[in-house]
Amino acid sequence: MARKSTPKEDKNKINRNDPSVMGLHAEVLEQGITETLESNYMPYAMSVIVSRAIPEIDGFKPAHRKLLYTMYKMGLLNGGRTKSANIVGATMRLNPHGDAAIYDTMVRLSRGNGALLHPFVDSKGNFGKCYSRDMACAASRYTEAKLDGICSEIFRDIDHDTVDFVDNYDSTMKEPTLLPTTFPNILVSANMGIAVGMASQICGFNLGEVCRTAAALLENPDHDILSTLTAPDFSTGGEILFDEEEMRRIYETGRGGFRVRCRWRYDKSQNLIEIYEIPYTTTAEAIIDKVAELMKNGKVKEISDMRDETDLSGLKLTIDLKRGTDPEALMQKLCRLTPLTDTFSCNFNILIAGMPQVLGVRDIFTEWTAWRMECVRRRVFYVLSQKKDKLHLLEGLEKILLDIDKAIKIIRETDEEVMVVPNLMDGFGIDEIQAEYIADIKLRNINREYILKRTAEIARLREEIEDLEKTLSSRRRIRSIIAGELAAAEKKYGQPRKTGIVYEQIDAEPVKEEIPDYPVTVFVSGEGYFKKITPQSLRMSGAQKYKEGDELLLTAEASNKDEMLVFTDSCQVYKTRLNDFEDGKASALGDFLPSKLGMDEGEKFFRAVLPRDYEGCLLFVYENGKAAKVELSAYVTKTNRKKLVGAYSDKSPLADIVHLRGDREVVLYSTEGRALIINSADVAAKTTKNSQGVQVMKLKPKYKIEKAMLADDSPIQSRARYKTKTIPAAGAIVKGEDAEEKQLTLEE
Repeated sequence: MARKSTPKEDKNKINRNDPSVMGLHAEVLEQGITETLESNYMPYAMSVIVSRAIPEIDGFKPAHRKLLYTMYKMGLLNGGRTKSANIVGATMRLNPHGDAAIYDTMVRLSRGNGALLHPFVDSKGNFGKCYSRDMACAASRYTEAKLDGICSEIFRDIDHDTVDFVDNYDSTMKEPTLLPTTFPNILVSANMGIAVGMASQICGFNLGEVCRTAAALLENPDHDILSTLTAPDFSTGGEILFDEEEMRRIYETGRGGFRVRCRWRYDKSQNLIEIYEIPYTTTAEAIIDKVAELMKNGKVKEISDMRDETDLSGLKLTIDLKRGTDPEALMQKLCRLTPLTDTFSCNFNILIAGMPQVLGVRDIFTEWTAWRMECVRRRVFYVLSQKKDKLHLLEGLEKILLDIDKAIKIIRETDEEVMVVPNLMDGFGIDEIQAEYIADIKLRNINREYILKRTAEIARLREEIEDLEKTLSSRRRIRSIIAGELAAAEKKYGQPRKTGIVYEQIDAEPVKEEIPDYPVTVFVSGEGYFKKITPQSLRMSGAQKYKEGDELLLTAEASNKDEMLVFTDSCQVYKTRLNDFEDGKASALGDFLPSKLGMDEGEKFFRAVLPRDYEGCLLFVYENGKAAKVELSAYVTKTNRKKLVGAYSDKSPLADIVHLRGDREVVLYSTEGRALIINSADVAAKTTKNSQGVQVMKLKPKYKIEKAMLADDSPIQSRARYKTKTIPAAGAIVKGEDAEEKQLTLEE
């Protein structure tokens, strides 16, 4: 039956026959989701990809290019610094996305921030640090900036028609589409961008190595890039753990990853470690937070304190060591567990002619070389045109050299000013451009000496023009020009590598942590409080302390290196080592296992088991009278997993867990007051953890099993009364002499 519409729905319903809404209604109904995506979302996605997030072959995103070009036009390449706020304001003529975004761009390009190997902005003031998450830069009104010297290579011959110019967003000025860099800046400046559906992550390389590699590829396209461009280089230093196979794969495909490790030194006199270089992809605060977490969880016990002592001299993280700590072993552990060793993931996604492409290093060099050759060719053509124009003027001037008086007479005898140029054209057989040039010569320059000096340039200009025309028609000459510019850039701005290269794969295999081995006694209470006490401390201790209403559940002698399985009421088991807990005292409550192990909200401790060598079985006894015997080997894991789900069956609430080493007699107690002794051999062992088990005790509807234990640990005197030949069985009512209470334990 169809639902009737309410008066409110009738009032808001569109009348499809109303002419005023028919067009709109038809448009809303007929536009599908695919059409909406194509017409609305795709233009936005392409705008982000092409105009914001992905760098182009010159190594810049549009925001970088607009900022640097504005500073260039402000005369900040050779002039003094100006307030950053002035630069930000001027840049908004090209970049309308707000002053905050522009200033953030300037900060990353600055020398003070240290994000680039070769900064483009010479900064003064607080620009923050790339290796710090919390060190914010000062406001733009407090800082000053100008272009760094290397920008002379970025803007080389930009006024010689080397690149295309387009209108800005409001068509009030022109801006370059690319900057004519004389070296492959795309590989020198680290760059990262996240677009829509794609991203770009380009690591930086050493300028000298990049220039030498580019020159070698100009000479020999089959040059082995890895021989001259060994590995990336980062402004934050550190060490690259070099894997030649992986590095070649990155060079070939543009994708892959490599590990970067910190640099540190040990001060023996003060027993401390100083970390002074960290991976480019992390921050000092992230490292300190991770180390603090490890210290809190007891996974790193060799550190007494860690602090950030970074100052004007640079980064410094200081670690105070406890007495007897091996600094080398500690740093290997920290490099495994913290961002002191991090992975840089490469994704060389670059815009080529407006299309994003993931390129290998050789392909990037090829694209850059082709683009740079076009820039040089355009520059040569521009210079050639200028010289041809000048030669054309001088050739006209040369013609009046034969009769200067005639030129003067023509000008003097011409009645109307507009006829001067046509009369000169007729009198000397020159064109209009030449006649205009001659007519504009000052009176003081109409002498033979001046004209002879100017016409002397004609022969030199003709030679230069001939040479330039040969250059235009010769790819070899253009390649030679590019190679010369690369060598000049390397000589002037090259610097030694900041990131070291470690060829020995020190961390190829994890170093096993040395865990102190000594005897301990373990105490676990019913509510989940854990204590680990050494024999010496135990001899000197008094009575064990527990919370009111709590009692001892498990006590066992063990080794500090042993593992422990902690079962919860949510069918989960947590694996931990006794070494993860501090040695305690009898007078303390101990560690609360749900908090220490990070159990889920609402999850409660149930039982603890010391598996030692994982030999034997666990007997899971359920409230419904079933029991399942699961081999301990089912809980062995090859990886260092801390939590296993599905640790036992969830079909019935768990009553108890009994640890068995070999077949033993087990006593089951029900809420009816009955007890049943079974032999664990009657229950077949399973390798699957969530086995439902077999029925072992018959129960009346309102009763259930409440606990179980080894018969040897029970107070039962006459076991024959409670034994049965077959299972399941109901058991017998517990007599008074068999109900005597004594200390219970889950361990043999």
